[in-house]
Amino acid sequence: MPSTDTPYDRQFTHAPDGRLDAPAFHRNFEPMLAVLSGRLAERSGHVLEVGSGTGQHVVGFARALPSLTWWPSDPALEHRRSVDAWRSEGGAANVMPAIDLDASAADAERGSAAVRPDEGFAAVLSMNVIHIAPWRVCEGIMRLAGAYLAPAGLLFLYGPFKRGSTHTASSNEAFDAMLRRENVAWGVRDLEDVETAAEREGLRLAEIVEMPANNLTVIFERPPT
Repeated sequence: MPSTDTPYDRQFTHAPDGRLDAPAFHRNFEPMLAVLSGRLAERSGHVLEVGSGTGQHVVGFARALPSLTWWPSDPALEHRRSVDAWRSEGGAANVMPAIDLDASAADAERGSAAVRPDEGFAAVLSMNVIHIAPWRVCEGIMRLAGAYLAPAGLLFLYGPFKRGSTHTASSNEAFDAMLRRENVAWGVRDLEDVETAAEREGLRLAEIVEMPANNLTVIFERPPT
């Protein structure tokens, strides 16, 4: 799970009320909203975001997709404060208070059970997380999605990926090298490894969406029955 000392956090600007502003939000919000809108606009229910960071994405998605109730989460207190400050500033009634959730924790499923909706989640979303976290975070996200997605629920993962153990762009290769210099447990993940982790939790690969800046949105689905 992202700490408060990642390449993204170092770019944040800070407002007096605790709101953090991430440059990445301004670059990728609209493309990601297009992906979510195309697949969730006709759905109702609840969406869990794992690793909400500043909270700008979840509040923006909630405004654009008001039929869904959004559940932000992050293990970093500074991030949760920012999420709740953006939530308050934006007046988003369909955004829940930020949850303290560490997907890498062995009891993450049990700990989140107390705050999940009874009917399960229509979707789980995690953006720019698994490459700036140990591999066990990716595995934890898969466990959460496998346990708490409603039938036909969707898991969205956004970020850079390798395919067939090969980087898709030289910029991603350089980014991967920088991440691994900072922390040997970080790094751009191989899509096939991520798919294998998803399959262990009963999820199937549904779609891969090409995104700007050599990123992907990878969508997994829990079977309808």
